Amino acid sequence: MDTKVNGARPLDGYRVLELGQLMAGPLAGTYLAYFGADVIKVEPPGTGDPVRGWRVVDEGTSLWWRSLGRNKRCVTADLRTEAGRDLVRRLTAHCDVIIENFRPGTMERWGLGPDELRAANPKLVYTRVSGFGQDGPDAHRRGFASVCEAFGGLRYVTGEPGEVPLRSNLSIGDSLAAFQAVIGVLLALLGRERSGAGAGQVVDVAIYEAVLSIMEASVSEFDRCGVVREPSGSTITGVVPTNAYPCADGRHVVIGANADSMFKRLMRTANRADMADDPALATNEERVGHAERIDDAVRAWTETVPCDEVVAALEEAGVPAAPIQSMREIVAHPHVQARGQLEEVEVGGRPLKLPAIGPKLLDTPGRTAFPGGELGSHNEDVYGGLLGLRAEEITNLQESGVV
Repeated sequence: MDTKVNGARPLDGYRVLELGQLMAGPLAGTYLAYFGADVIKVEPPGTGDPVRGWRVVDEGTSLWWRSLGRNKRCVTADLRTEAGRDLVRRLTAHCDVIIENFRPGTMERWGLGPDELRAANPKLVYTRVSGFGQDGPDAHRRGFASVCEAFGGLRYVTGEPGEVPLRSNLSIGDSLAAFQAVIGVLLALLGRERSGAGAGQVVDVAIYEAVLSIMEASVSEFDRCGVVREPSGSTITGVVPTNAYPCADGRHVVIGANADSMFKRLMRTANRADMADDPALATNEERVGHAERIDDAVRAWTETVPCDEVVAALEEAGVPAAPIQSMREIVAHPHVQARGQLEEVEVGGRPLKLPAIGPKLLDTPGRTAFPGGELGSHNEDVYGGLLGLRAEEITNLQESGVV
């Protein structure tokens, strides 16, 4: 058997209960499911996760959902009802991990907090994702990715100096929090197995803290020297040259030649041997004071050459460079295809490409077994097969609106 297609994955045998909606918690569940965990996603009956209807919708369902919901068994339960909450309690008895991203205090009000659920299942890794964490004076605040990117400092350094701070057209804060949640789950499972006691623990992820954690030396620079990192447009503070440059065909190329030897090769390729050999530009520290002059010289060259030719010339010179690509160019790129970054599933009788999920594990890789399914499509499978409910019990739950 080809393990890269049908074989074991590293999280085979672990079961995860995913509660909550939208991005951070569900994306963490997607990563765990991709690498083998049996992820049971609980959604409110009738409406489901709002992502099902967001952005580009095809045949009634968001294409985003087909990626975010992949490999998950989808069940419904109205957590506003005691019967729905009881289903969750019963499911957690069969799970290793729970992921929830409700507003802090919500799960406790429902009687589904970590104290209650871990009392019945001490091995449970109870993973919580929220905007501002489970405690502290701002724990109660609502925090979506955009808000937490602002609070955590990312938005402040994004954009042009003196202009309104920008955001990328993606929910970066949610993705960062999801990655931290996955790391937390894996560390907690490892700790559970190493401890010998088999006890789980609570993993507390705050979206703003996930953002703050990637702010490099910003905290230390301010603490020691009073320096506040400011927005720097298409460049990055203290590294020269690294920028986006226009090309003759209207495209842009990103060049990163901040290593001293790379800078020399870049300038020779740009027909500026005089600058390559200038002692005043020999080190990055010296170049920072001449950033505008260097960028002007590089731009004067790139503006006269088509983007692909710029990239080819710099590749030959050993200088890192790449065109700024849209998804149209990315999905057609032979390197992306050769690396297996485009997985194909079937939705509505037609093929649909989904992005593969890293990291690549050569012996036990993850994979997409099936795309995000329909709302409640695994109710009978989970409630009947896992909890042992009879068909008439499931029907009664459906008729009463619990599932």
